[in-house]
Amino acid sequence: QVQLVESGGGLVQAGGSLRLPCAASGRTFSIYATAWFRQALGKEREFVAGIHWSGRSTYNVDSVKGRFTISRDNAKNMVFLQMNKLKPEDTARYYCAADPRIGSNFTPDHEYELWGQGTQVTVSS
Repeated sequence: QVQLVESGGGLVQAGGSLRLPCAASGRTFSIYATAWFRQALGKEREFVAGIHWSGRSTYNVDSVKGRFTISRDNAKNMVFLQMNKLKPEDTARYYCAADPRIGSNFTPDHEYELWGQGTQVTVSS
């Protein structure tokens, strides 16, 4: 059974950067499509970025394109979300999610079997 643990969250000023690692346990993680979602206080959870198990394809929501980059290192069972040019509206709890059945349709959250506990990102203006 694969388990996910996020880290790297914190308080940062607008315009700053953070890198969120998602560490996975389990030998089969390399075949899991992985995504980052976020949920701001009082709002629904939303998709941020997804990556194919091979790393060959990625997809970002429009609001973070050009600022956030998702990547993975299957040898180390890690997925990363590099967040640059952060804005106050990026403030949310960020969750890593993974599932071996997903091909390239990364966005529906109900498709993901595995979730981490999340890490809080707060961007001050």
